[in-house]
Amino acid sequence: MSTMLDGGYRFETFVIGASNRLAASAARAVAEAPGTAYNPLFVYGGSGFGKTHLVAAIAYQARQAQPDLRVEFSTGEEVAERLHRAIATGQQAEFARRYQDIDLLLLDDVQFLTGQRETQTELLRLFNMMQGKGRQVVMTSDRPPAEIPDVDQRLLSRLSGGLIVDVGAPDYEMRLAILRNACIERTLEFGDGVLEETARLPFGNVRELKGALNRLSAFQHLDGAAIAPHDVRAVLGEGASVVDVHATHPSDTGTEYEGFLADVLHEVETRVEPWRVHLGEACTFWRNEGYVTAVLERAMQWPTAPDVNGLLATYAAAVEHLRNLEVQALAVDPSLRGHPSFRNPESIAEAQTLLDRAIASALPLPQPQPTLTRSALESGSANQFALKAFDAVLEHPGQRYNPLYLHGPSGVGKTHLAHALGNAVRAAWPRKAVACLTAATFVEELVAAMQEGGVERWRSRYRAADVFILDDVHHLADKERTQDELFHLFNHVYDRGGQIVLTSDRAPREISGLADRLRSRFEGGLVAALQPPDRALRERLVHRWLLEAGQEPTQQIVSTIADRDVGSARELVGLMTRLLAAAELSDRPLTLDLVQRELGILRQTPTAFPMGALTAGVIDDFYLDREKILWDWPELAGRLIEEYR
Repeated sequence: MSTMLDGGYRFETFVIGASNRLAASAARAVAEAPGTAYNPLFVYGGSGFGKTHLVAAIAYQARQAQPDLRVEFSTGEEVAERLHRAIATGQQAEFARRYQDIDLLLLDDVQFLTGQRETQTELLRLFNMMQGKGRQVVMTSDRPPAEIPDVDQRLLSRLSGGLIVDVGAPDYEMRLAILRNACIERTLEFGDGVLEETARLPFGNVRELKGALNRLSAFQHLDGAAIAPHDVRAVLGEGASVVDVHATHPSDTGTEYEGFLADVLHEVETRVEPWRVHLGEACTFWRNEGYVTAVLERAMQWPTAPDVNGLLATYAAAVEHLRNLEVQALAVDPSLRGHPSFRNPESIAEAQTLLDRAIASALPLPQPQPTLTRSALESGSANQFALKAFDAVLEHPGQRYNPLYLHGPSGVGKTHLAHALGNAVRAAWPRKAVACLTAATFVEELVAAMQEGGVERWRSRYRAADVFILDDVHHLADKERTQDELFHLFNHVYDRGGQIVLTSDRAPREISGLADRLRSRFEGGLVAALQPPDRALRERLVHRWLLEAGQEPTQQIVSTIADRDVGSARELVGLMTRLLAAAELSDRPLTLDLVQRELGILRQTPTAFPMGALTAGVIDDFYLDREKILWDWPELAGRLIEEYR
């Protein structure tokens, strides 16, 4: 069963205020009498307002009252994906049977069904069937039904035919209550007035609010000092947006075996002995087919009869799913034939992981650059907080500060830090699979997979990652399909306990064209900013680089170079490259006189720079691309000739 239905979200933990009172009352009524009150129930509101919490609480409360209630929790996209897969494999009938016996159907984020007419038609049939049988449907969306574009009018009328309620942003009192509840749940302690001051900040949703609590906790833990009320705004910022790292997202596992245990637990009032014979015959058949029948054998020991037909149908569906997984796995690695994970209907998650890892082995995950290591990083005020977070993540990947989001201007070391973390995890945790790539490469690979019809294999490749590092995520702006894929990949890696690391040149809320559901997840762990190196850090970097280059790092030389005000560590690297090139080309050590002369020349004009240093390698190191050379020196040919003369 999905983690959304395990009791983590209950009415008792849902803070009620003016913005959600009607929605909460309607949800309770539905939970107490599914199928009789407000059917369908349509809950809408912005990301992070508590829609998913509310519908998950409905399922939990309803099952507490009726343990044999059959519940299905899916997203609109998951339903669409299952339908497409069923059509592709000719299993439309199996798709219909999956839902025909459900008592309570919960559909999250139905706005993503926009334009999917075939899926909408199937949902219309499903709704008609469920309502005809008196079964409950609950849906959520980020907008009311009338504002969802390109929806079949018949389906729209069904969506609008029940009760439509909205959940809004929390007010001050709600924010304070939410913060206090979260502190109790997570055993967090703050000084007097800290929560009150946090609640006064204009957070737009519950995820942002809990994320702010996560950031306060991180600062308090990493700095080793209690946060005072007057520190809150300095730590979070007036407009800071941080989201709960512990927010649980709908699982992307999506197997037909969901609800299996619920079906097993279904009991009838009278014992009918022939049912044991029926189950025994089924056990014999499936064992002969090579499948583990432990779940059926346990059912035979029950004092009363379960829903035998339903149990056997669910078991058969699970076997069919395993067969499909095995076929995909064998196409990649024939040695996996007969693997135990493909023979146990209770191990579908393990079988999926095995498939993902097989694909990842056949198509190795992109790795971090081996030269970018933690030892090559110098600590200073500009990156100290990020490095502390680095060490915390390395100690327990996937458990603390997940995701880790690094942002700052170009050249401050974001990419180096992310790659260094990937290399450190590989060294400390050899069995963890690490994927490290740029957002641009991520987009290119998806486009290529779509062209070649290999999207499923592409997905499985990255779902095998235990640590997923994505550099320059701002390049995903306005790329809706790629963002959808990243959303599901994020949830999959996160729900499996994997670590996610992201970098960008700006904070998540500053990336225009980024979906709110991604933004809230990016901000859900720890957002750490990196700044250009200060004077002390520049001195340490210069001293280190001079030693590595075999030059004597005298205090005068180090200070003179460090006095140079650069905008990033990358600029400092370019400056050092020029100085060392000048020393090498003059065939003498780097002296204070040479440094002063070269720095003086650099402050004047590029035409006065020694011709000998203008090699392609030096230019490429200092200037990030060749276009910049032409931009800065529009008369390059004439200037080179002039310099040569």
